[in-house]
Amino acid sequence: MAKITAAEVNKLRKTTGAGMMDCKKALVEADGDFEKAIEILRKKGQKVAAKRADRDSSEGAAIAKVNAENNNGVIISLNCETDFVAKNDTFVTLANDLAEVALGFDNKEAFLAADFNGMSVQDKLTEQTGVIGEKIEIGGFETLSAPFVGSYIHAGNKIAVLTGLSASVDGADTVAKDVAMQAAAMNPVALNEDGVDQSVIDKEIEIAKDQLRQEGKPEAMLDNIAKGKIKRFFKDNTLVNQDFIKDSKQSVAQYVKSVDTGLEVTGFKRVALG
Repeated sequence: MAKITAAEVNKLRKTTGAGMMDCKKALVEADGDFEKAIEILRKKGQKVAAKRADRDSSEGAAIAKVNAENNNGVIISLNCETDFVAKNDTFVTLANDLAEVALGFDNKEAFLAADFNGMSVQDKLTEQTGVIGEKIEIGGFETLSAPFVGSYIHAGNKIAVLTGLSASVDGADTVAKDVAMQAAAMNPVALNEDGVDQSVIDKEIEIAKDQLRQEGKPEAMLDNIAKGKIKRFFKDNTLVNQDFIKDSKQSVAQYVKSVDTGLEVTGFKRVALG
């Protein structure tokens, strides 16, 4: 039987993130074979993952990353079961490392198949399920491209937002962050009126009409009054039409144009947990 040294146990712990005792047991079982010990830990993760497949993983860390050229960004959420794990520094570091890898991909499936330190991202998630003892998975995956992309992560990593601007102008970084903070706080349903699904508009019109009928308004007046309520819905729920949270005297669109008259918000992505 191979003698297992503390240095070997520590190396396996650093490679996999597993606890010291789990690493020692894996190395003993593998008779000192390092790669076999990794495989043993991975299989343990698969067993834990199978047992916890139906668990709710609504906690975690939402991380936004933007490339060096500021024209492409990604948000991922690394989901887990409890807030205790979500706040763990090692877990947050893993989420950040995975988000860096995600920057190179435009869909979740390709990202999960991507290499992460010699194993696929999916295998790393399975491994960490065994290490942590909770269901670990990628929840949200969103990308955004624009002439300028900025980001914002709300305290506690519960909300992450990307915003796209029509040009890379002086002050674009501040504008993009301000607009991302707006989206984080106000949770708009769309960028502007054109982005609101017709089914949502139809539902809002029906709700408005029902309220007006209950108030005793004549049926002939309902359409016109409902149209006014829809305008209000757009103002409250679409990003560029919302009152800017840092200065409610202007809309988000007006704030953006105050920095550069030709500047517009071209898109946003928002991922929230909990």
